[in-house]
Amino acid sequence: MYNRRSFLGAIGRTACAAFALPTLQPQRFTRALEAFAADMRTPEEIAQDELMWFDVQQAFTVDRSLVNLNNGGVSPSPAIVQAAMKRHLDYSNNAPVYTMWQILEPEREGVRQRLARAFGCEAGEIALTRNASESLQTCQFGFDLKPGDEVLTTTQDYPRMITTFQQRERRERIKLKQFSLPVPCEDNDEIVARFEKNITFKTRLILMSHMINITGQILPVKQVVQMARAKGIPVIVDGAHAFAHFDFSLVDLECDYYATSLHKWLFAPHGTGMLYVRRNKIQNLWPMMAAPEKMDNDIRKFEEIGTHPAANYLAIAEALTFHQGIGAKRKEARLIYLRDRWARRLAQLGSIHLHTSLQPGFACGLATVQLKDADPFALTHYLWDKHRIIVTPIKHPEFEGIRVTPSVYTTLEEIDRFADAMEEVSKSGLPKT
Repeated sequence: MYNRRSFLGAIGRTACAAFALPTLQPQRFTRALEAFAADMRTPEEIAQDELMWFDVQQAFTVDRSLVNLNNGGVSPSPAIVQAAMKRHLDYSNNAPVYTMWQILEPEREGVRQRLARAFGCEAGEIALTRNASESLQTCQFGFDLKPGDEVLTTTQDYPRMITTFQQRERRERIKLKQFSLPVPCEDNDEIVARFEKNITFKTRLILMSHMINITGQILPVKQVVQMARAKGIPVIVDGAHAFAHFDFSLVDLECDYYATSLHKWLFAPHGTGMLYVRRNKIQNLWPMMAAPEKMDNDIRKFEEIGTHPAANYLAIAEALTFHQGIGAKRKEARLIYLRDRWARRLAQLGSIHLHTSLQPGFACGLATVQLKDADPFALTHYLWDKHRIIVTPIKHPEFEGIRVTPSVYTTLEEIDRFADAMEEVSKSGLPKT
């Protein structure tokens, strides 16, 4: 009988062993995928099977002397993804003008097709980019706007995206309008109503997050898109933290523009992203870097960035296989299970306040917690200096705390170490400096 315990073990070896994976691992990895597929338990039941997740944990080459709870910034890749990227990079360097440009570059089309299938759209609607910021700025700069035109977003959207519109304000005299959302919010109708209330006759474009990066709040994209579409207003969706984090596809969103990073929750190589543009919207969206007129209707016009590596993009395929092998629903359930393990424990403390909903559908593995009277940056430094735990300080004008983002390789012991440390500082306070 096949032993689940060993099926991913070989993936998590040293870098040297990882390089050997492409020739040694396929049969074992295929059996691993079959083991996941054959498991008929609910995602919630599998989420608590530590034997199953031990195997997944061994797929990564992470440093276990520390606890990395900032996987929302950028995630480590499984060894099999690292190995694929190294293999492609080594081959590229044989003779790049031939091996990279003529052999490997055309293979991007296979990656494009697989991402499109996973997202639920046509391959001709997916551009491969370097990150969510590049994808979003392509859209933010790609619309023709006139002085006085308004663009609408919340006060909780990603700072780089707000900066992008602020630059258009300075340069083109457009107007950026922002509004607040409740923290947390467990009423989708309230969120849609706030978007609609802030639309004026000058509103030409809306930017919204699918998952807000500083709280983990999942926004009702489909409802906002439908409301805005009825008014003739395009909606750009920032999916940097959503894609491969929880289970959804395009049909659940109905949006025309969607941008994400693949080096976060998909575990793809660092510096990989994706941009979706509905086919009939491609022509009228300008690329951020110039493309010839003949490419006006081609999604690839958004990839015209000059010389770029092929290895990063081709290794996305291995990351996608890894993600699909676990299963989106099972992955989502595991991330929620890890979040709830620390969040529900700490929520019992009077000095702790959660800025993230624990109700189904409003958040997933990313959550932000505030410790009363503790500066987020001081708390972040304390957790690292004393406990070697990495978290993200959040200091927003409307709230503050630390953002906690475990991943599928995170162990229960690591979650408990974090909770222990937070209970300790909650009881004794931060040390005086």
